[in-house]
Amino acid sequence: MDNNIRQQLNEYIIAHQEDFYRLAFSYVKNRDAALDVVQESIVRALSKSDSLRQPEYLKTWFYRILLNESMNHYRRSKLLVPLEESVADGPAPASDPAELLDLYAAIDRLDPKEQAIIKLRFFEDMKLEEIAHITGTNLNTVKSRLYKSLRKLRDLTGEEVTT
Repeated sequence: MDNNIRQQLNEYIIAHQEDFYRLAFSYVKNRDAALDVVQESIVRALSKSDSLRQPEYLKTWFYRILLNESMNHYRRSKLLVPLEESVADGPAPASDPAELLDLYAAIDRLDPKEQAIIKLRFFEDMKLEEIAHITGTNLNTVKSRLYKSLRKLRDLTGEEVTT
């Protein structure tokens, strides 16, 4: 394994661990579970780092691992989290907490593929091309899922969601 790639991976993990936690939390809705997902993703990435041939794909490669681990944990647990715990563990609310809770609840009602695109685009501020690479999906499919998801969110919340 190329020591340069391993060094880049280590630096990337350290620099972006809060971003990883935020994405994992958006799936599992529990602080400890999100930390477990991030830790499992890091272990998996380090153990499979020899499969990363091109360092320029480090971000998308790691996010694919993280997204898969998050969705796997979500599917395995399917636990209901009391609203108080979800709010206490979650990121700090923006302007109107009630609107954010409605939006988060609406996102949770999307299917997992739609959730992934919404979360990567808006929570992680990724470009559509990066999302296509991370999810292993055609760019046009990502675009159509994004717009379909935004329409669903608008219908569920009664609010306009913009790209």
